[in-house]
Amino acid sequence: MIIFNIDVMLAKRKMSVGELAENVGFTMANVSLLKNGKIKALKISTLNKLCKVLDCQPCDLLEYVEGEDDEDA
Repeated sequence: MIIFNIDVMLAKRKMSVGELAENVGFTMANVSLLKNGKIKALKISTLNKLCKVLDCQPCDLLEYVEGEDDEDA
């Protein structure tokens, strides 16, 4: 399963969820869904925006952890 480490990057950048939402152009609800891993798909353009605003690489935001959700793939 894929873990979203957006909270980690927000803490490292000393940025609030509200700031991220505003800078990326998302609603707070959509950022919350991303943070909590409640999404089923992620556009490359969305990942690009997140990386640009957080000044990071995709691997800083996403982490693969073997788990029971792997059967859904």
